[in-house]
Amino acid sequence: MNTHLKTALLLLSVISTWGLTLTIKSGYAGSRIAATPSNTIAAGSSGRQWVWQNPLPQGNTLQDFSFIDTNNGFAVGARGTILKTTDGGNNWEILAGETEDDLYSVSFTDSNIGTVVGNFGAILRTTDAGNHWTIQRDGMSDVLYGVSFTDANNGTAVGSDGLILRTTNGGTNWIQQTSGTTSFLNDVSFTDTNNGTAVGDNGTILRTTNGGTTWTPQTSDTTNNLNGVSFTDANTGTAVGSNTTILRTTDGGNDWSPQNDPIPSDLHDVVFTDTNTGTAIGPVGLILRTTNGGTNWISQTSGSLQILYGVSFVDANNGIIVGFGGEILTTTDGGSNWIVQTRGTKQTVYGVTFIDSTTGTAVGAFGMILRTTDGGSNWVAQNSGTTNQLNEVVFTDANTGTAVGEGGAILRTTDGGNEWNGQVSGTTNLLFGVSFVDSNTGAAVGAEGTIVKTTDGGNQWQPQISGTTNFLFGVSFADVNTGTAVGFGGTILRTTNGGSSWGPQASGTTVPLRGVDFQDANTGTAVGNSGTILRTTDGGSHWAPQTSKTTDHLWDVSFSDANNGTVVGAGGTIVRTTDGGSTWVNEFSGTFETLYDVSFTDANTGTVVGDIGTILRTTGSGPTPTPTPRPTATPRPRPTPRARPTPSV
Repeated sequence: MNTHLKTALLLLSVISTWGLTLTIKSGYAGSRIAATPSNTIAAGSSGRQWVWQNPLPQGNTLQDFSFIDTNNGFAVGARGTILKTTDGGNNWEILAGETEDDLYSVSFTDSNIGTVVGNFGAILRTTDAGNHWTIQRDGMSDVLYGVSFTDANNGTAVGSDGLILRTTNGGTNWIQQTSGTTSFLNDVSFTDTNNGTAVGDNGTILRTTNGGTTWTPQTSDTTNNLNGVSFTDANTGTAVGSNTTILRTTDGGNDWSPQNDPIPSDLHDVVFTDTNTGTAIGPVGLILRTTNGGTNWISQTSGSLQILYGVSFVDANNGIIVGFGGEILTTTDGGSNWIVQTRGTKQTVYGVTFIDSTTGTAVGAFGMILRTTDGGSNWVAQNSGTTNQLNEVVFTDANTGTAVGEGGAILRTTDGGNEWNGQVSGTTNLLFGVSFVDSNTGAAVGAEGTIVKTTDGGNQWQPQISGTTNFLFGVSFADVNTGTAVGFGGTILRTTNGGSSWGPQASGTTVPLRGVDFQDANTGTAVGNSGTILRTTDGGSHWAPQTSKTTDHLWDVSFSDANNGTVVGAGGTIVRTTDGGSTWVNEFSGTFETLYDVSFTDANTGTVVGDIGTILRTTGSGPTPTPTPRPTATPRPRPTPRARPTPSV
């Protein structure tokens, strides 16, 4: 299983006091496949349905995989994600697991009967190949990190603070056992009903020969965290962990001997199919293979740069590995060749705009520009001509668009993005927001109070006096004269003369305001940190706070008319109003990734974008609401934070 690096998968980026984040440059762009019902995420309280469009099959981090035979297997991960394959990993179906809890481990005893465990002590059970799941346990303050079943009835789960649970009736009852430790237990492996081994933090190894009636500590001779364990019989097993730890026993754990790891690295999981043949995995696409019981470990080429968390082999040749950002790798030749099954970019997408239900453009890290003409079923990369990060994009018709970003970058297209041309902005400051009211008239805002304006489609950009040095993150013009910009410190600026002069407005808050959208000269909404939503119906003379139902940072807002609006933000937050903001309803986005931008073309049809290449689409309809999210459980540190390489305010 995985280390508890696997943490409550809530924070996937490090957010500075003002802003944006930048992902590590990783992942692989590939062919884009059409979104199908198998990419559908269960709807939230509003009944809307969000569908993964990038990456595919989905982008939530996967923590564990259970291979049943060469065709059938199940993967689990963040935000209650459960995936199923019936063709050896070439295609995947997203299953409704009836929970939003992070899931860390999965164990199937045949193609129908399986159990998954996770955050808030969650235990879910299926007896029909994942078509339906029963919640056997949930809402606790503990976390379960590993589970092992030897048959349909007998299973053991382990987790935080030395927790061990045992069932002998398929999970109808789970009985706590005495572990004798308060160390976190990260994985467990049973070879039969009686013989099992659990491993955990600080080199903890526990052994039972009577189904857990008693657990006996074993000497590991390490204080490193042990993250995964695999036994092929009652005597022969291997454990892996942090700081290149590999331990081997051939006598049921009476003696554990260290083995040589050829690549210094943490190891997150290990699996053996027989006493000699095993695979261990870790960060940055690390895969190690042994065919002599670990006497020698050989590095394999994974084709991935992602953190790998879970590995399962059904025999010596057929295996699947899962990891960060939904990464999926498959092999049919023992790892001589690994195929990356995840499709689409993993670069962060910061801006998106649709001019109708089918035609849209998204922009992001390293000058990325993506274009769709079929509602996002397919996204095609376009050549931006820059490696600067692009933060926002706007189109006034299907052909005419402008993108802005790092280093004062402004790009313009008049042919739907077939060709993008750089324009002279007159600034090297970061540009965060852009708004055009027609093909000629637009404004962009950015760092240190920057505002630039054009009336000729960007042939010339003229600086305007904002009256502030605060960073400006968003701008919205209702007509050629009337515009509003928002930014750091609760800044709201207003112009009624096309930007010849900008005047401050009283926002009533000092939190950074990230996004703004006006439907007409008077009616507008601004959003920002700590769940802030402000609304005006008099052009900003008065801004009234609204109850957003979230404390997450909010990044953008889009109204399709005076009543229907959607706000997105950190932790996969999506909140929706159908009454102009009098009430806001939380929606289940199906991801914990930060969502940076949103574009709706009518009350039902919209797209949101964010971290790790996340693109989600809704057309309005959805099934039964999912359960209410649980209170916060024991936090665990996340690996590899992604810091943005620009100065904070």
